[in-house]
Parts: sequence; structure tokens; C-alpha cells
Amino acid sequence: MREIDELRPLTAGRLLTIWRESRKATEDPLERTLLCNARVLAECCFFEGEAVFENEAAVLTTLTGRQMEYLLERLAGDHSPAAPLWNPAFDEARFDALRGG
Repeated sequence: MREIDELRPLTAGRLLTIWRESRKATEDPLERTLLCNARVLAECCFFEGEAVFENEAAVLTTLTGRQMEYLLERLAGDHSPAAPLWNPAFDEARFDALRGG
């Protein structure tokens, strides 16, 4: 996975536009969700001030579904940065229990 040091949130209006564009692109709900999420990440992911992904196709060919989910959760502020993206065996609940949280 490429390095990402900044996630820039989109405005609600931009998110709505992306969702509408994704809805027009395909009728399949799973495909629409992946496409929409990839478009969001293509616009939100930066490294040293430069966009990490050229477009949604670059996101889809680079990231796994789990990696996309992790970044979207971080973007929404719902994920602990302690959970490493590259370790699918990471157990956040166990980590929190050991940490005392």
C-alpha cells in the first residue's frame, strides 16, 4: 500500500455528488459501494501534500476492501490509529484490554 500521511475530509455536498455519480454508474449495490468509496478515497488521501491516487481505478487496483474500510473509518474518525493496516490478525478489543482501555 502507498504511504498516506493525511486524510482530507470532503464536504457533505461533494460526498453527495460522488454518491449520485456512483449511483448512475452501476445498478449493482456492491459495485456502487466500492466505486463510491474508491472515489472518496481518491480525493481524500494525500502524502506530503500530493494526492496518493490519480482516480478511483487506482484505489481499486491498489487497496484491498479491508484497507479501504480502514481508511474510510479513519476519515470518519471512527478508528484507532493503533490498529495497523497491514496486520489483518490485529485484535483491537484484546489490544484495548491489555492496554487497560
